[in-house]
This record gives sequence, C-alpha cells and structure tokens, in this order.
Amino acid sequence: MKRRLAILLAAAGLSGCSVLPGGSGGEQQAATPRTRSQPPPVAVSPVARQCLAELTQLGAQYTPLPDRYIDKGCTNVNTVQLAALQSDQSEVAISNLGPVTCGVSEAFAGWTRYGVDRAARQILGSPLRSIETFGSYNCRNVAGTNRRSAHSTGAAIDVSAFVLADGRRITVKSDWDGGSSAERKFLRTVHDSACKRFDTVLGPEYNAAHQDHLHIEGVIDGKSYCR
Repeated sequence: MKRRLAILLAAAGLSGCSVLPGGSGGEQQAATPRTRSQPPPVAVSPVARQCLAELTQLGAQYTPLPDRYIDKGCTNVNTVQLAALQSDQSEVAISNLGPVTCGVSEAFAGWTRYGVDRAARQILGSPLRSIETFGSYNCRNVAGTNRRSAHSTGAAIDVSAFVLADGRRITVKSDWDGGSSAERKFLRTVHDSACKRFDTVLGPEYNAAHQDHLHIEGVIDGKSYCR
C-alpha cells in the first residue's frame, strides 16, 4: 500500500512540472509575451488635441513632436514640425523651420493663407509658392539681455523672403525699401496682417537687427506689439 501511494505521488509531481527550454521533453513552453510600454501620446491635453485638429483643418502638413526639456528656459512643448502649408489654391512650401509651438503654427498657417497669399495675388498678381525663414527654435537669450528669447521655446519664426508662383522672390532685406512700389506695399501689408495674428511682430523699422526679416512671435491675446 505504501509503495502504491509513493508511485501515485511521484506521477502527480511530474504532471505538474513544466518542461524547460532545451530540456529532454522534446517541446518548449511558449514564453509569455512581454508587454512593451508605449510612449506617451504627443498631444496629451484637450487644448493640444484641439490645436492639432485646427491645424489640420487649415491644410497644414506637419508632424507632432514629443515634448523635450532641453536646458534652463529652453523647451519644445506641444511643438510640431511643419512641412508645408495651404493657400486658397495650392500648397505653400516652407524652408528652414525647426520645432514650432502648435499655437504659433496655427497662426502662421492662417497668416500664410489669408494674409500673405491673398496679398500676393491682389498686390503682385501672382499666388504664393513658398516662404523662406531663418528658423524657429533656438536656445538663446534676447540680444543684449539675460532673458530667454521666444525662439527658445519654438514660439517665434523669423521670415526672410516670399517666393511667388511666377518666380519672383521678395526679400525683406532687399525689397522693404529697395523694391518696387508694389513689392514695398506687399511687405508692409503682410507685416500689418501679422500684427493681427501674432503677439509680437518686429520688422526693419524696429531696429537694425531686423532689417532682413520679420520676427513673428506668440499668439495674439489682446493687443500686439507691432513695430
């Protein structure tokens, strides 16, 4: 009786053992799949998601970027990489842009379509093909101060030139004062229309440091600083 009980206990013990990989049982137990942690979504707040939706409605081509805290006062939070914008009639290319906050990107898309392209067609007789810039994000201070620039958060863009579908290239540096009367009018018109969309707009009449570009910064919330 004792011998029979020992045999039954041994059999029960073997049936409860799993066969290890590489063992002599001729089969391996399937490994439990490891669940990989997914990266957090880029737009985590309702405000961020709404901004991206509105940017899409404006016809912008963009890639949402992950949040980055780079240095003291230098961040990329709720930023996108713009690839192209949309005018009333066609796509508008953009050059040399890095990360830009979604809010400024949305204002930039609206300004490009309703301010710049329409002014180009009405004043210069040709639609807008592309916008050239000196960039957006740059971890630096405002010149001559120890205060961080809006560029340090991707909340500013420096616009240097506009290229039309007929091949004309209108630059802030050469044409603000040296262009034809129509080109000068065009540049001042787009400058003034930017003042209705951006918190700060600085051009050649502000100081010598802005003689070759329009600095557009932030999203207007009340009255803008426009020079």
